Amino acid sequence: MKYIIRDNEAGFVIKNGIFEKMITAGTYHYSRLLGYEVEIEEMEGEIEYPEVPYQVLARDDLFVASTIHREIPDGSVGFIYVNGKLTAFASQKEYTFWNVYDQYEIQVISMEETRMGEEMTKQMLSLTPGKYYTEVSVGEGETGLLYFDHVMQAPLTKGVYRFWNYKHTITSQVIDMRQKELDITGQEILTKDKIGIRMNVACLYKIRDAVEFASTVTDLNGQLYVAVQLAIREIVGNYKLDEILEAKERISGELYKILKEREGMFCVTFLTAGIKDIILPGEIREIMNSVLVAEKTAQANVIARREEVASTRSLLNTAKLMEENKTLYKLKEMEYLERICEKVGEISVNGNAGLVEQLGKMIGTGYQAV
Repeated sequence: MKYIIRDNEAGFVIKNGIFEKMITAGTYHYSRLLGYEVEIEEMEGEIEYPEVPYQVLARDDLFVASTIHREIPDGSVGFIYVNGKLTAFASQKEYTFWNVYDQYEIQVISMEETRMGEEMTKQMLSLTPGKYYTEVSVGEGETGLLYFDHVMQAPLTKGVYRFWNYKHTITSQVIDMRQKELDITGQEILTKDKIGIRMNVACLYKIRDAVEFASTVTDLNGQLYVAVQLAIREIVGNYKLDEILEAKERISGELYKILKEREGMFCVTFLTAGIKDIILPGEIREIMNSVLVAEKTAQANVIARREEVASTRSLLNTAKLMEENKTLYKLKEMEYLERICEKVGEISVNGNAGLVEQLGKMIGTGYQAV
């Protein structure tokens, strides 16, 4: 039988099911009656001829010279380069490529060292499946805790870290060391005089030690919430309502003091703590508003009485001065006359009575100015 092998092809000569050799471009004649068969394949990319193992094909020198074979050992990953360019992650344990028209290369990187080395470029990382490595990102103001097989390693500072998952099970925890705010809103509390009020409380805190915190505390927010609740109830229960309204700052100071004494339980440092708002029941608020209105009304009445007394005292002093000083009396007459003249066009007076007396009579008899 005639076989024609083109320039970009290769033929595998098989006799009675046994590989004999590889042939390249040309015309060949092999008799099937003698048990020959030729499998033709393009010399491009990965070899797709699974019928014959590589170890058998590698006995042929021409095949070895035309191909590249690479195995990825356990504990390593591989990256495939074509003509010097990274193209793919080696997902198989063994590869055989035609190396005639395109130049193939496989770079192998060991995963024996748990921390990923600098030989791993960003492009390699983008092709590597996530199951092969663990990435830990630690930001500003954070501390990273790294565990190999659940055993804590050295804390991690700001940065991005990558670890191979080959030798160890890698887990991590990133703890925010910056200050945080805890708000407790609408906390219902019973005062000493058995009045139910609500309070809004706030505190600032930050984690003191990341390693101690991770090994000691779980659900930090929940535990702090309960601790602040108990502290504020403990304090407010010793005060009556009026005392609470008057001593808000002092109570806030007591709350902060108690929390400082207990901060070691939570591996935190309390920075501030205090009462933001006090919310009274509706009926108590109405009563207090009535009391406030009554107080302000009483204050207004006192001020009005003071003004009336001051005005009367001023009139009395003026009368005494006019009685003792005739000139002052005359000046007062002139002042009254001036005020009247500003309001009328013409005034006629006669007789011997005083000017103020005559003006009074005019007003009393219904005199009309024109």
